[in-house]
Amino acid sequence: MIDYLLIHFPILIVVFPLMMALIVVLISNNFLSWLVCLITTFITFLISIFLFNQLQDVSIISYALGNWLPPIGIEYIIDHVSIIPIIIISGIGFLATIFAYKIMPTEIDSNSISKTYSLWLLAIAGLLGLVTTGDAFNLFVFLEISSLASVTLVAMGAKKDRQALIAAYNYLIIGAVGATFYVIGVGLLYAITGTLNMNDLTERLADIENNRALIAGFGFMILGIMIKAAIFPLHIWLPRAYAYAPSAVSILLAATATKASIYILARILFSIFSTSEELVNYTLTYIILPLSICAMFAGTIMAIYEKDIKRLLAHSSIAQVGYITLAFSVGTKSSIAAGFIHMANHAMIKGGLFMAITSMGYYIQKRITLDTLSGIGKQMPITFFCFIVCSLSLAGLPLTAGFISKLYLIKASISSEGLWLGFLILFSSALSLVYLWKMIEALWLNSKDNNQPKVKESPILYSSLLVITFLNIYFGLDASFIVDSSFNAADMLIGRR
Repeated sequence: MIDYLLIHFPILIVVFPLMMALIVVLISNNFLSWLVCLITTFITFLISIFLFNQLQDVSIISYALGNWLPPIGIEYIIDHVSIIPIIIISGIGFLATIFAYKIMPTEIDSNSISKTYSLWLLAIAGLLGLVTTGDAFNLFVFLEISSLASVTLVAMGAKKDRQALIAAYNYLIIGAVGATFYVIGVGLLYAITGTLNMNDLTERLADIENNRALIAGFGFMILGIMIKAAIFPLHIWLPRAYAYAPSAVSILLAATATKASIYILARILFSIFSTSEELVNYTLTYIILPLSICAMFAGTIMAIYEKDIKRLLAHSSIAQVGYITLAFSVGTKSSIAAGFIHMANHAMIKGGLFMAITSMGYYIQKRITLDTLSGIGKQMPITFFCFIVCSLSLAGLPLTAGFISKLYLIKASISSEGLWLGFLILFSSALSLVYLWKMIEALWLNSKDNNQPKVKESPILYSSLLVITFLNIYFGLDASFIVDSSFNAADMLIGRR
């Protein structure tokens, strides 16, 4: 029985949370629904670890759904590239579920808790499906599953602030545009190749010149995924979605959703269209690179002038996405590896920052702003310490995971593009200290509001936060696990160029 299950792990990592989502919605007891969700995310994380260990012996794990061999059937692929977002999604999903237990009932109606956990698992399953499927149209299906679940989760924040409905509506409409662009591109490629399997697409595109259908299909797919990944200036749905979603949902989406889309962007650029080098290089040099530089500064500047802390962190995410896409735009093995390193580290950093801030917001039951959280850091020393560590990591200070990201990114940028790009990365990182200090000053140095309630930190809230904080320190001291995995991913995507 165990051996039989092991064979099917590549599909179970998607199907298991998908099926459990249907069970959780039928559970009326809120604690039981959370417990089932917790067990599901834990098992999903264990499966991802098993798949990672299995990849130490083989380079690719291919699973043919229903024993219909590719390219006719739908193929699921676990390799050195997809395993990084798989571990990010499953790991953050598990930690965020622990965190959600105490904070979810304060922001969502009691009779909607089980529905929320069902959508939670649906979103995780959709994201995992995105990064494992080897079929271009199946990817669109998972894109819609994860997006619709995420939109509904954002709308659940309406109990606390009706602005969540507007944020969810914007997310829905803009996300639908992105998905439509992507599927139009897939349709054009299918018309000229007759296949939807990604590996088969790559082989057939090698025999086709850069005709108009191919270029149009490439353009639609890239544009659609750029919208989903919130790449500047197509990010307008993100700040409201993160700011008005329930706190636990903000953590899950901020740490995982854009990472899955960025992974798909890398797959399209360096895998599906790897034979169209001129088209890809033009896109990287004249579109992705300048937009990434704009994102680094625009996101940081918007964060500096923002007072709502969840929106501030959302603007910060726009800048951090810019770092990842900047690394991809350089197009060398070392830069792509740096992009994957920062993808993993930023998931930990931003997950930790959102956990810390929303933990503080849990006790005041007000909108999380610089004013409402004034001085609360002194009452929550454990949470505030974790916030400081994650902030330093975001800024890229030594002995943190963020430093490793910036170090590899700057090194790769200088070796390929020159000192000017390394300087821009350093300058943008230095600017991030402005908004980070603004938050630290408000949380610790400002005087406490006399009307603010006394706070006693809850272990159920800071347990997940402590784990993420520890990882930020650990991977700042020994980054071999993330670095080696990222270089393996880059090597698989572009070989030894």
